Amino acid sequence: MLNACSRIGDGEMRRAVQAACVIVALSTTSAFAQEVTLLQKYKGWSAYMAKGSPKVCFAVAKPKDTSPKAVRRGPIYFYISHYPGDKVTGEISVKMGYPFPAGGKVTVTIGSDKFELFTKDEGAFVEKTEEEGRLAEAMKVGNSMRVQGKSVRGTNTSDNYPLSGISDALERIAKECAG
Repeated sequence: MLNACSRIGDGEMRRAVQAACVIVALSTTSAFAQEVTLLQKYKGWSAYMAKGSPKVCFAVAKPKDTSPKAVRRGPIYFYISHYPGDKVTGEISVKMGYPFPAGGKVTVTIGSDKFELFTKDEGAFVEKTEEEGRLAEAMKVGNSMRVQGKSVRGTNTSDNYPLSGISDALERIAKECAG
């Protein structure tokens, strides 16, 4: 599956498509799960590696709680990915479990720091590389993170993620995807 996904688009769009493919594969395909290896769990975060072409390492977490509770959503995940073949480290993406309207935004809040992400389909992404670094650093020192979005149907959602374990998960994927 990753091989098929790696041929779609170029540059940032290709990586966004690859991230979406990894998300879908983790949540649906048992055959693909054999290609993705859990490296280790670190409290609320897990480190994974997908071998093949391209090799991808990522830290992932599910929210500790979501709101509103009565709304049906698909899988919800927060990712930080490394694509060594493209010399990309620390790419942040969020799978929100619903489609966004055109021009939709997602807000990530850690303490008093706020970050705005752009959306595509069911995902949210950081537009500028330097903002990814700022967000990752805030995650390392924060206790929790709130991710808020609005679906194409107009439903406001809020997902809370623990940040305990993120530093260890990021160190592990950096080690596995070095060079």
